[in-house]
Amino acid sequence: MILIAYSLITMLLLTILGPPPKTVEECYAMLNENRITGLLRLDILTLFILPLYYALFFSLFLALKKTDYGLVTLSTIIVFAGLTLILATPSVLSLLDLSDKFNNSTSDIQKNQFLAAGESILASDIWHGTGARIGGLLLQSGAVMISVIMLRSNIFNKVTAITGILTHGFDLLHIIIGFFLPAIAVILMAIAGTFYLLWFPLVGVRLFKMRHLNN
Repeated sequence: MILIAYSLITMLLLTILGPPPKTVEECYAMLNENRITGLLRLDILTLFILPLYYALFFSLFLALKKTDYGLVTLSTIIVFAGLTLILATPSVLSLLDLSDKFNNSTSDIQKNQFLAAGESILASDIWHGTGARIGGLLLQSGAVMISVIMLRSNIFNKVTAITGILTHGFDLLHIIIGFFLPAIAVILMAIAGTFYLLWFPLVGVRLFKMRHLNN
């Protein structure tokens, strides 16, 4: 349920505040002008919300382990590996520190040093870095595999399974296409975001029901 709220809030923030800034100068200016807005545009919510994926996919592992223990174990490991790579890349706190130093610097040499440091961090963050992109490929690949396992189980209905395949399939495709056609990747990400709003409640309601039955 928290992930549903996070998805809605993220869509709202992208609409109202705009996407993450593309240059270090814009990052520093944004953080200096309004720190809260800057932190939100730099996706600070991800630091606190994305770790919930560990709990979500571990719950799916527990629900599906009797269907295909080997494949669901492999899929969960792939998801966890991808998620760990993604969580290692957010740069918002590093940019916040550099922004303060940049704004307090008194010479052009210092400012240029902080700009260069910021460029390096921005190039390896959650939106641009190799670690984040490989992590995304792993996460979404594992999630697609888990959704396919759902189709073969009697735990989740076919609507939930197919929605999962579409959700994570579009998200996986958006990462792959993003290497070559960024504009189309944005459209695919928007489609995936819409499916997330369906998949999260379908999975959440079923997990709640399973907990009730087990009790």
